[in-house]
Amino acid sequence: MTLATATIGTGPRVVLLHGFTQNGRCWTSIPERLAVDHEVVLVDAPGHGASAHDDADLWASAELVAAVGGRATYVGYSMGGRTALHLALARPDLVERLVLVGATAGLTTEAEKAERRAADERLAARLDDAAAARERGDEKPFRAFLDDWLANPLFATLPADSRCVDERLTNRPSGLAASLRRCGTGRQDSLWDRLGELAMPVALVAGSADTKFTALAERMAAAIGANARVRIEPGSHAVHLDDVDVIGRALAGFSGAAPSA
Repeated sequence: MTLATATIGTGPRVVLLHGFTQNGRCWTSIPERLAVDHEVVLVDAPGHGASAHDDADLWASAELVAAVGGRATYVGYSMGGRTALHLALARPDLVERLVLVGATAGLTTEAEKAERRAADERLAARLDDAAAARERGDEKPFRAFLDDWLANPLFATLPADSRCVDERLTNRPSGLAASLRRCGTGRQDSLWDRLGELAMPVALVAGSADTKFTALAERMAAAIGANARVRIEPGSHAVHLDDVDVIGRALAGFSGAAPSA
């Protein structure tokens, strides 16, 4: 089985990897804007959308993405950014350029990881309950979960038409629960000591209101080296949905930079 994808446009290939609870249709108008001069591949991550791979961790997710994305510029947001980072480390031959939006190289202590795994397990248990309710024809628990998720201060500035609620509701609660348990930040390997391996041009994008991830972007750039650039844009954790031109500007910022061999 392969991951579900959709492709639009022609030109240099750009692969878009979405965040948790989203799917490949949650990029609002960004794909159409990029498709003016790019081939844009929209991927449903494992456990999301039409991709039924509930047993893939971040390394396996990266392999699945590589199989459908091929050689391209990879753009990943949050969970998708973590997947893109794993792909860039596992298959640098496929990653021409890398754009990470609101992403991290991982937690560094076992205590932090254990705390995050416990928090994710609480969320996953709610999703288990929502999955059982859906089997009974009751969508209210899943809708309540998504309402609570989007009430997170990280998403406070998101415009109503960028929240992608209807598309998020098409996901399977069981798939999202599996994603938390396999691909949550608490399950991610710490990749800080490997960032120097990234030889391709890298753009690290964060929203100015997302102080945690602006600091992480600066720290990751320092670890990557001269081929990394930080772009702090006005907005939240989902800064590319606050301003749909953010990704285009990040790609334009690569102009003149040679892709890795």
